Amino acid sequence: MNISSFSPLRVITPLIFFGRSSCPPAGTAGHPSVAKGLSLMLHSASGGAPTAKHEPKCRNREHALTKVYTLRLSQALMQIICLFMPFMSLLCSCSATVSTATEPGKPKIIAYVAGWREVDPEDIQAEMLTHINYAFANIKDGEVVLGHAGDSLNFHKLNLLKQRHPHLQVLISVGGWGWSDYFSDVALTEDSREKFAQSAVHFMTKYQLDGVDIDWEYPGQPGEGNVHRPEDKENFTLLLKALRESLDQQSEVEGREAGDKYLLAIASAANKKYLLHTELGKAQKYLDFINIMTYDFYGGWNEETGHHANLFPSSAKQENSPNVKSSVNGHLMVGVPVEKIILGVPFYGRGWAGVKKAQHGLYQPFEGKAFTVPYDSLAAGLINQMGYRRHWDEEAKAPYLWQPDSLQFISYEDQESLRHKCDYLVEQGLGGVMFWEYSQDQNGTLLETLYSQLNQ
Repeated sequence: MNISSFSPLRVITPLIFFGRSSCPPAGTAGHPSVAKGLSLMLHSASGGAPTAKHEPKCRNREHALTKVYTLRLSQALMQIICLFMPFMSLLCSCSATVSTATEPGKPKIIAYVAGWREVDPEDIQAEMLTHINYAFANIKDGEVVLGHAGDSLNFHKLNLLKQRHPHLQVLISVGGWGWSDYFSDVALTEDSREKFAQSAVHFMTKYQLDGVDIDWEYPGQPGEGNVHRPEDKENFTLLLKALRESLDQQSEVEGREAGDKYLLAIASAANKKYLLHTELGKAQKYLDFINIMTYDFYGGWNEETGHHANLFPSSAKQENSPNVKSSVNGHLMVGVPVEKIILGVPFYGRGWAGVKKAQHGLYQPFEGKAFTVPYDSLAAGLINQMGYRRHWDEEAKAPYLWQPDSLQFISYEDQESLRHKCDYLVEQGLGGVMFWEYSQDQNGTLLETLYSQLNQ
């Protein structure tokens, strides 16, 4: 029904003259408080309480007609209340819902939210996000389990956030760098894969989430001392197949349609070694999207500094340096559809101390410690402050800081570099952008840049 064209008179008129009645739906006019209100209205209209004891006797035709019209009017009032109650509920619901400006078909904006801190929905600009990947769930005895003491409360808060922002979808990310120990074991056999997949679906539905994100770091590689096997390459694909089948089965049970089915995603590494140890060309058919971790190109594990999230190669490096474009091309070459590729960006910087002075510290050896720093801290006290001067690598489309007195070099992401990445993303037809991690940009500077650039 079009509410704007609804007229109470169109309902009242036929009801008075034809006397059609309608039963109130459960929970509306049938409710005791509503019935009491109707009783009072009838009492007022008839001049007395609507009981047999006080009902006036009809002594003539005029009096009888008056009684009939009064009764018919009460029925009309009942009908109006029945019609308006659903709309009142809808209006109340809408008042608690914040719509999103993200249009269908626009690139995804996916935020990783860390579970080791308390989630405050008021701090999350959900209207600028399409998805949240909650990090992380752990693996125990071959099943998905809670990773942190506050997870249950955080899931409750995120579900409240989804009520206000119905477009938002929340996935549980399983594993990560620290909890990828036993992926190889759960992927090993058909039974272990089925057990893991069923536990993932149970976990997801229990906490009212919208999908599963597998962060196995990394198949066929030790990572942080993880169990790993040569057959991880094929078993990873089979694990994703089992997950897809279990998720689709649950979607069917719940009657979810194509655009509302439970999601399955992974986080992939940005290097060739990862591609050699996986079958992404086969595995992608089971996935809704793939979040490439196109950052951490350089860190404390290297012998020199470098851009840790540069879009293009830099001539400051003699041989080709890691970069976003080559990582994306690598995924495309093994058969990943371009629209399934999600570009990862860091909301933090990587720094080194005791760096040689050449090239303002870029691609130079270092003798001190390596460190990370959130973008909030960079913006508040380091960028063009305290002797840290911002430099821009035009070829790489990447900023960096150099402090000549303390010999500190910091590679990071900022608004300018993000604008270039968003332009590249749109030009190439990629599926969207992902960032790690939400709490590192509490002021929303980088998120607002992503949102405005991708929703022009």
